[in-house]
Amino acid sequence: MSKVFDFTGDNDFCAEGFLFRNPKKSRPFSSLGSHVDVYFPSRKRSRISAPFVVSEDPKEQPSIEILPDECLFEIFRRLPGGQERTACASVSKRWLMLLSSICADEICSSTTQMVEPEIVSDYQKAADESAKPKEKAESGDVNGSKSDDEECVDADPQGYLSRCLEGKKATDVRLAAISVGTASRGGLGKLSIRGNASTRRLTNLGLKAVSRGCPSLRVLSLWNLSCVGDEGLSEIATGCRSLEKLGISRCPAITDKAIVAIAMNCPNLRSVTFESCSNIGDESLKALGRHCPNLNCITLKNCPLVGDQGIASLFSSAGHILVKASLQALNISDASLAVIGHYGSAMTELALNGLFNVNEKGLWVMGKGRGLQKLRSLSITSCQGVTDVSLEAIGNGCPDLKVFGLRKCALVSDNGVVAFAKAASSLESLKLDETHRITQCGVFGILASCGGKLKALALSNCLGLRDMDFGFPSASLCSSLRSLTIHNCPGFADSGLSMLGRSCPKLSHVDLSGLHGITDSGLLPLIQRPEAGLVKVNLSGCVNLTDNVVAEITRLHGQTLEVLNLESCSSITDVSLISIATNCSLLRELDVSGCRISDSGIAVVAMAEQLSLQVFSLAGCSLVSDESLSFLKMLGRTLVGLNIQLCRGISYAASNLLLEHLWRCDILS
Repeated sequence: MSKVFDFTGDNDFCAEGFLFRNPKKSRPFSSLGSHVDVYFPSRKRSRISAPFVVSEDPKEQPSIEILPDECLFEIFRRLPGGQERTACASVSKRWLMLLSSICADEICSSTTQMVEPEIVSDYQKAADESAKPKEKAESGDVNGSKSDDEECVDADPQGYLSRCLEGKKATDVRLAAISVGTASRGGLGKLSIRGNASTRRLTNLGLKAVSRGCPSLRVLSLWNLSCVGDEGLSEIATGCRSLEKLGISRCPAITDKAIVAIAMNCPNLRSVTFESCSNIGDESLKALGRHCPNLNCITLKNCPLVGDQGIASLFSSAGHILVKASLQALNISDASLAVIGHYGSAMTELALNGLFNVNEKGLWVMGKGRGLQKLRSLSITSCQGVTDVSLEAIGNGCPDLKVFGLRKCALVSDNGVVAFAKAASSLESLKLDETHRITQCGVFGILASCGGKLKALALSNCLGLRDMDFGFPSASLCSSLRSLTIHNCPGFADSGLSMLGRSCPKLSHVDLSGLHGITDSGLLPLIQRPEAGLVKVNLSGCVNLTDNVVAEITRLHGQTLEVLNLESCSSITDVSLISIATNCSLLRELDVSGCRISDSGIAVVAMAEQLSLQVFSLAGCSLVSDESLSFLKMLGRTLVGLNIQLCRGISYAASNLLLEHLWRCDILS
């Protein structure tokens, strides 16, 4: 089967040569010249009624190859079923491309519709004889089954056939074969094509073949295809009217013309993504807003021709149905945000990223527009117009907001985030990343102002977050908080951690990775207060922590702890593994990479009957040697992932033995 997909298009499919004896005399009536790769006959085909002179030599056997494409087309469209068409498609590239040019409405449903039954019958027999099983096996199978180098997911969750082609596997011939092979099985439902520098043989012809053979196509994704343009996508628009999801990325030849055709012919379109498309602009958005009554999700990224007119037209026409929108690196101004804030009545998820022309006024008007009453998730990244005033307006204008993320917004300070927390009374998750004007006062102000609904707080790369000496009530401030993440905030240390421990008694997920300044004395108050029990703890990179903290964590939370990460905690030794083996019964993921772990510690863990580790990481543990091989095999009864990279004490031979024994486990060595 694989040859039809791997075929490069330079020769005929048949590996043994031509189907006729004398190739020089084989096509006296053929309309395909030697310089023509593929011929698509016109819609209006002339009826061939005159007899054909095959050869003046009576000894020479006639061949169906002498027929012109028009006659072969009439034969092919009268084939009784998909199996016969598949067999004929395996004969040669010429036959394959002719078959792929037949639309579904051009296939005769009954052989009684034939115009010249005697003549066609004779050539039909010749076609059946030409498409022998041997030749089919040599040229490849086009019945839609999986080839050696093509990803095929027939059991798609939506219940339709799915194909993904990447790089040099994406060719016109391959798409034609898929189109013909899947036509009898209902046609392709999902097609994804990802190109690269080697994608040279995929053009508009491939998409034309898909449009004819796969009218039920619902999902189409095109990425990095320089040779695919408006012509091919317009054919998809007319032939695949059931299209629901369209994704186009880095396809410079596709312009507004093709997108307008898609919008006008595909009323079921629900989701659209345009990324790095230099020739798609406002006209496309206007057409989508006017002609797509089911559009509920749109993603626009780095499209320089998209401006305020397109955004305004889209949201004013489809704002009542748009549920999700992501706008990134666009040349839009405050006017676009004002329109979104007024017309986005159905919006539940909104992401704004890299909108450098947006000022404080635009975000303020968006919040004051009162159109985002249903907004539940909002993410703002690298928008310099975000200030304390605009942030408070957004909080007031989005009463149902539950998830909010703010990243790389340098003008936001403690006053802004505290005012936002007070205004957004339904807020459940808050993430602040690279907001350097946020201090420890702002963090505790958020906890005190969240209204008792905040469940997750994440602070990452905030350089202004440093320990400060100020009085704070010892009573619980945020009993609703379940997840706390403070990642790579170098100024945050023991003082702030102790206050968080007193303020958040019901934590279950704690991530303090990269906090080099915290010690045992600062962390102990935090882990001693949780009432429900810790489930996930990440302390990677906390170089000053010792075995005492691990012993306390396992003693207090051993019956609930499922994930423990101690990567690069250089003071952790086998003592911690003994505590884990003694107290933990639900632990499924353990990472002690870069710690002072030895063979003895691994032996203790392996012999702990109550442990059922699924993921175990020992990367960079220089004290682990081949003596741990038998213990790692014992752990392999439940392991699905093992990391022993950079364990210089484990030899190459031992690693191979481990790979053979733990064949069910993914091992990094």
